[in-house]
Amino acid sequence: MVGFWADKKVVVTGGAGFLGSFVVEKLKARGCANIFVPRSKDYDLVDMGAVRRLYADTTPDIVIHLAAVVGGIGANKANPGKFYYDNLMMGTQMIEVGRQVGLGKFVAIGTICAYPKLTPVPFKEKDLWNGYPEETNAPYGLAKKMLLVQSQAYRAQYGFNSIYLLPVNLYGPGDNFDVESSHVIPALIRKCIEAKESGAGSITVWGTGRPTREFLYVEDAAEGILLAAEKYNKPEPVNLGSSCEISIDNLVELIAAKTCFKGEIIWDSAKPDGQPRRLLDTSKAELEFGFKAATGLREGLDATIAWFKEEGR
Repeated sequence: MVGFWADKKVVVTGGAGFLGSFVVEKLKARGCANIFVPRSKDYDLVDMGAVRRLYADTTPDIVIHLAAVVGGIGANKANPGKFYYDNLMMGTQMIEVGRQVGLGKFVAIGTICAYPKLTPVPFKEKDLWNGYPEETNAPYGLAKKMLLVQSQAYRAQYGFNSIYLLPVNLYGPGDNFDVESSHVIPALIRKCIEAKESGAGSITVWGTGRPTREFLYVEDAAEGILLAAEKYNKPEPVNLGSSCEISIDNLVELIAAKTCFKGEIIWDSAKPDGQPRRLLDTSKAELEFGFKAATGLREGLDATIAWFKEEGR
């Protein structure tokens, strides 16, 4: 599908971020010569005026909307109002102005946090509305979920081609390694490496270790997004994942081994676990646009740890 991008003008919101940088590189590799990455200092997408100016300045054919205010359980608990409002307004306004100016295609990126807390495993797209999300990240999850509602409503009323993708938790080189706001993999990598270097005898990890998670390597996620942009034009949401489930305690053991940290793991069970299990049914992505994750968790962790040691500090 290299020719698909040759004459396209593409706006990638969040294109300077973790996932966005991989999407931009893959777009370039596919022959896309006209890519615009708005920066928040120039275009505050929470402000409607800035969104209108972005569309006027760039006249895109496709928008890939990756920009988000996001973090781990702690950041979600500390900022529920901001996470709700900023994510809702950015996405809603980007879709609305895109509709007004006749945008060719909008690619909306949702979140695994949109699923109900007790979704049957593996999560199927049809189960998305069968309950309320896990409480600690519900405001963020619901704000992103509204982009699916808007995408489907605009397709039905206006014929607006907006698709909605649901990636599972991402990780990889370039991730956010701030212990206060990062997700579980980068936080654990940093804790283990710094504890080993300082000679600390233990690290403390939130929760009980019993919940399970599925992780998708960032480069695979970028590939899935671009395959969907090229080939998928339907209203139904689509999961993007690796179809590999691991418990948090096993993940901690794996990262400790890979970083050569041999100290004690202390579980702070007073802290929340989050959703009990996460594992996606990814068959629709493979059926609809040929996406299947290529990077195993061990391989992806090796690359992520190596990046953090070389460039992450």
